[in-house]
Amino acid sequence: MYRVRLFAIRKARSFEWLYRRLEAVMVACDPLFRRIGYNRVERPVAFVERITKGFLFDCRMCGQCVLSSTGMSCPMNCPKQLRNGPCGGVRPGGFCEVIPEMKCVWTLAWQGAARMKGGDKIREVLPPVDRSLQGSSSWLRVSREKAAKLREAREAGRTALAQAFPNARVIEPASAPLAEEPRRATTGDTRK
Repeated sequence: MYRVRLFAIRKARSFEWLYRRLEAVMVACDPLFRRIGYNRVERPVAFVERITKGFLFDCRMCGQCVLSSTGMSCPMNCPKQLRNGPCGGVRPGGFCEVIPEMKCVWTLAWQGAARMKGGDKIREVLPPVDRSLQGSSSWLRVSREKAAKLREAREAGRTALAQAFPNARVIEPASAPLAEEPRRATTGDTRK
């Protein structure tokens, strides 16, 4: 597993591209997921995510994946589970203080981030791990949040357009005025 993890970090840019495509597909599936119910979709998606990310990144399924900002190096692989950078005990050569034969997760993260287009995201301070999300699908959570933001933006755009022209209905009627009804239609007269 360790070799595969190192491979993923070396190919961080390719995995970044792949992750963006997967995210776009997941966001596009939002109407389907909402119809089925996110709670029903959670288990199968989390299962696929666990297998895929477990093999490639030695993922611990924290539910708050930050691989796209840490150079495809999972910070949960750190024996101390540090989320915002290395501890003070990194050995010479970038090796871990706790497991001397393993490269420091954060040394690898910086190497992977340098290969990525969005590599500057590694500088962002991450919130502490929310243990209540352990085992849940971060793919599903992130795509659901992005889809909700897109829906809100579309609604805001529609509202903004309506607010830009508040007097449009007053000035311009919604339909053409009706012609005067013929006399026979209103009196029930069948004569011509």
